Amino acid sequence: MERFRANLMLCAGTGCVASGATKVRAALEKELKKRGLKEEITVVLTGCNGYCAQGPVMSVLPDEIFYQSLTVEEVPKLVEEHFLKGRPYEKLMFKEPEKKLAIPLMKDIPFFKHQVLRVLRNKGLIDPEKIEEYIARDGYQAAAKALTQMTSEEVIKVIKDSGLRGRGGAGFPTGLKWEFASKVQSKVKYMLCNGDEGDPGAFMDRSVMEADPHAVIEGMIIGAKAIEAHNGYIYVRAEYPLAVKRLQMAIEQCYDAGLLGKNILDSGFDFDLEIYQGAGAFVCGEETALMRSIEGKRGMPRPRPPFPAHKGLWDKPSVLNNVETLAQIPLIILNGSGWYRSLGTEKSSGTKVFALTGAVNNIGLIEVPMGTPLRTIIYDIGGGIKKGRKFKAVQMGGPSGGCIPESLLDLPVTYEDIVKTGAIMGSGGMVVMDDNNCMVSIAKFFLEFTADESCGKCVPCRVGTRILLDMLADITEGRGKEDDIETLQDLSRDIITSSLCGLGQTAPNPILTTIRYFMDEYESHISQKWCKAGVCRDLCTFFIDEELCKGCGACLRACPSKAIIGEKKKPHKIIQEVCVYCRTCYETCKFNSIKILPAGAHEPKHMLVETKT
Repeated sequence: MERFRANLMLCAGTGCVASGATKVRAALEKELKKRGLKEEITVVLTGCNGYCAQGPVMSVLPDEIFYQSLTVEEVPKLVEEHFLKGRPYEKLMFKEPEKKLAIPLMKDIPFFKHQVLRVLRNKGLIDPEKIEEYIARDGYQAAAKALTQMTSEEVIKVIKDSGLRGRGGAGFPTGLKWEFASKVQSKVKYMLCNGDEGDPGAFMDRSVMEADPHAVIEGMIIGAKAIEAHNGYIYVRAEYPLAVKRLQMAIEQCYDAGLLGKNILDSGFDFDLEIYQGAGAFVCGEETALMRSIEGKRGMPRPRPPFPAHKGLWDKPSVLNNVETLAQIPLIILNGSGWYRSLGTEKSSGTKVFALTGAVNNIGLIEVPMGTPLRTIIYDIGGGIKKGRKFKAVQMGGPSGGCIPESLLDLPVTYEDIVKTGAIMGSGGMVVMDDNNCMVSIAKFFLEFTADESCGKCVPCRVGTRILLDMLADITEGRGKEDDIETLQDLSRDIITSSLCGLGQTAPNPILTTIRYFMDEYESHISQKWCKAGVCRDLCTFFIDEELCKGCGACLRACPSKAIIGEKKKPHKIIQEVCVYCRTCYETCKFNSIKILPAGAHEPKHMLVETKT
């Protein structure tokens, strides 16, 4: 990177681009030129910065001033204040939710200061489309060390000793997987990267591929050396065009620099790499289905054994690691297994990247040491629950994960501890829910996804998930029966034990965990025909408590169906025949005057029912 008075590191990940980052860049460059600053200040497009909900975001280096929610209209004032008058522009700074105090430095912002960056070490610091900037931050030193100074056995030993576990979901020891493949005698082997990432609410791998594609490629080169593979594929879903573009650019740069192809770095080792674009099937995140997809066949899992380490892509020994796992590899080789184990726990070492989303104030991509409590992630990094509402649950592990309740907020995030709750670590999706959520409806939502994404090969998954989904639909629509809860649990366990692949084996997790921790909601749906959260439209009725209503008119103005009537400063009323049960009034009211009663209930004199917190 050339030396300038200031480098404006503007996030150009998918989220910020969607929010107008490219237009902001054009406005910045125009304004800098107009003010005569073009020669001393440069705009650099980086990958995902992590603070996704406030995009476009930008950090000013070397000062580390952080700006959020940039707009074209604010650019002239920003340039004038910060770069001409020398006073950072407070209007675009991060503000503390309660005190409203501006925090100028990125390192002092709670979202950033509680993180430890390893996989995301280069986020917001380099132009991902320039190999020189990756190399300037120790890029490809680990690959050079592995290829020229280490044997395959030594590489594998370092990874095994580090305790690195696959970050794609299962948490299988990476070094052990490599060792299995390395011991198989075959002239042809494959090193594969899983960048499919089909979980709703998950964007970890996409962001890493967009922001730091060379870290993934370097990890693959080292892995290929370890198992003696000379060909590799990066499997990326076609819905990630920016990731595909930057990966392709990075691969071409590596060939030009002699880091891919024949005799890499004069080491005598050959490795060719290409991208394979998937069509977006969720089941292709499963390793054997992914390999069939690369072969040009329908992406369907096959029984194991034999495992891919012995018989994988085109029936040759193959190793598949996900993006985050591979991005960890160069750091481990460069710094050693002891360094890597310095963070995390004995059985879950290192750091983990999460896509933090849902009802938290700070939505984005985060990286924390294994063992970090959920409370720290949700309240310190995530900034707590939006609008001061009450935390209810966090869904971990994607649609096949489970819901963890408030009583377990101090749980350390490790593979072992998460499994004990009935959830799974998964690839790192973390969806936070507040007390507005109905947990029966949440289980139905995630099961709809997994049922639709089932490849249909095995009966337990194809038929069983549909039966579960139909039962949940009955419960949320007022047709639930007393024995449904027991039937849901029994059928879920049968599907888990008899399904062919990980999709069916984990699909019932949302049901089992919501029954385990929120049994009362299932019971009220079935016995009382009442959705206390007011989500299931067939199981609730909305009323206005006249004793609490201030007549402010907020609900009246917000109601899309004009179902609310009333005069200013006098209690309002909901016309039940017109109400569409959209919850808008409930969300709008600041006085807790909107009450949720069972379906068909008559307005009582004393509404001793669920209210907003």
